[in-house]
Amino acid sequence: MPYLFTSESVSEGHPDKVADQISDALLDNFLAFDPESKVACETLVTTGQVVLAGEVKSHTYLDVQHIAREVINKIGYTKGEYQFSGDSCGVISLIHEQSQDINQGVDRGSKEEQGAGDQGMMFGYATNETSNYMPLALDISHRILRTLAELRKSGTEIDYLRPDAKAQVTIEYSDDNVPQRIDTIVISTQHDAFNTDDTEMLAKIKKDMVTILIPKVKSQLPENLQRLFDENIEYHINPTGKFVIGGPHGDTGLTGRKIVVDTYGGKGAHGGGAFSGKDPSKVDRSAAYASRHIAKNLVAAGVADEILVQVSYAIGVVKPTSIFVETYGTAKVPLKDGEIAKVVEKLFDMRPFAIENRLKLRNPIYLETAAYGHMGKMPKLVKKVFESPYNGRVEKEVELFTWEKLDMVDEVKKAFKL
Repeated sequence: MPYLFTSESVSEGHPDKVADQISDALLDNFLAFDPESKVACETLVTTGQVVLAGEVKSHTYLDVQHIAREVINKIGYTKGEYQFSGDSCGVISLIHEQSQDINQGVDRGSKEEQGAGDQGMMFGYATNETSNYMPLALDISHRILRTLAELRKSGTEIDYLRPDAKAQVTIEYSDDNVPQRIDTIVISTQHDAFNTDDTEMLAKIKKDMVTILIPKVKSQLPENLQRLFDENIEYHINPTGKFVIGGPHGDTGLTGRKIVVDTYGGKGAHGGGAFSGKDPSKVDRSAAYASRHIAKNLVAAGVADEILVQVSYAIGVVKPTSIFVETYGTAKVPLKDGEIAKVVEKLFDMRPFAIENRLKLRNPIYLETAAYGHMGKMPKLVKKVFESPYNGRVEKEVELFTWEKLDMVDEVKKAFKL
């Protein structure tokens, strides 16, 4: 019997994502001026206020208030009527030094013997239902909100949008797990106050979302996915009504509260650890990226149509305590999942330092991950400039989203005789 599956995303102006972006901007600045920095930075945003907290071990000093304000302004919170603005909000820093009890288990005489920064399990997932090997409902949700942000910032076709927004997509699948059609699209977008009654305002917003936004999203997709958009889609646009009060004024935001949006939209699994604000010695982040790298390369190589990879660690211990693979019965090789996991263990070095080195994680590459998902984006080289009144100016060329590279496909095919 056909079934429905739903994923959601949130915009860069959502309060939790504002917090994530500030935390990752701080991390990038610490790594730019001191690549060996150990950072675990949390952010809280609310009406007119930003609170920074966490633990840092670094040889550099930053103007964290200035960095936070820059992020907020870039997102689009620049007007007094939002009750949250980069130029006027208060920024309180409660950041302090990292515990030596934790650090002694991470830093060793040899970098290769670096221990895991925490215990726990991390997951990576990939599916061949999209070209970027991401779950389709989440991919479309991200596209809706990225396109909505582009429309907001250009202001030419829709001139009333504010930064806070959410989207949710429900897809109907056949019994053999093939997408058939989009059943429902939910969009809630913050907007300016209208000089009309609520009924007229909501009709205008719905018309613009359905006739301007959705066609732009549809045009980004290949033909086989464009056909999923039919005239029977049920739209819920701002279903609660007026949405003028939003962002951190409408709802307090915290780092790490959108971990499912950050990963696979409810597909696969999640170990529970957040990413943003954490340097790569924290396996919550680095091992989740490495697990995605494994899963994506396995699916791209044809090992299976859909793969989940789990890895687990003990704090301060170098080698993972386990590596697990689940192919959901879609394996194309004559091996059981446990046997596939043994091959993976030989192919991919999952020691924390090896992950950092392989994926080039001790670089300032994290702000770009903090909105619209950490997975599924295109790897690319960019030049980034960091300026500080205390440290001067640093220009770096860095590679973003290295865990999305299909650089192990040939090795995987060789190992599995494909």
